Amino acid sequence: MEILKQRIMRDGKCMEGGTLKVDGFINHQIDPILMKQIAIEFVRRFAAEDINKIITIEASGIAPATMTGYITGLPVVFAKKKRPSTMGDMYTAQVYSFTKRRTYDICVSREFLTEGDRLLFIDDFLAGGNAALGIADIARQAGATIAGMGFIIEKAFQHGGERLRQEGIHVESLAVIESLDNGTIKIRS
Repeated sequence: MEILKQRIMRDGKCMEGGTLKVDGFINHQIDPILMKQIAIEFVRRFAAEDINKIITIEASGIAPATMTGYITGLPVVFAKKKRPSTMGDMYTAQVYSFTKRRTYDICVSREFLTEGDRLLFIDDFLAGGNAALGIADIARQAGATIAGMGFIIEKAFQHGGERLRQEGIHVESLAVIESLDNGTIKIRS
């Protein structure tokens, strides 16, 4: 997706430790026009999949997932990182966050995931694949199927995409970062 790649090159920032900062347009301040284009591209790439629900993890996945849900007319469920006092029966999984450098429990109410659901997981980043694997675990617990996983940005050098594809998951990444070495963003053509 050329417009996204150009925006990453123009406004993205390389941080130490392999972090790409895109908070000016994706995951803190959101460019809604770009987010709409991202969602349209996800819908195009997953058009052949039979999907009845979009799923993500709070917080950075909510914007692209909601826009994708809006365009498809499908409901969007997001896994919470803290168990709300109002949530009773739920599915849970543990996820390690590369950015936050800690493990946390994610949860989804059993009310919103059911056996037979065909899910499209949408998130902002794919690094090690831990969040995606946590969602896949929750889907298995619910008897649901992951029909596909879409990521705005994949950091190929962290190998999460390889892990997911080896598990047979249909993965689509709109921009693939080859490296962030020496403070330089290198995007796959």
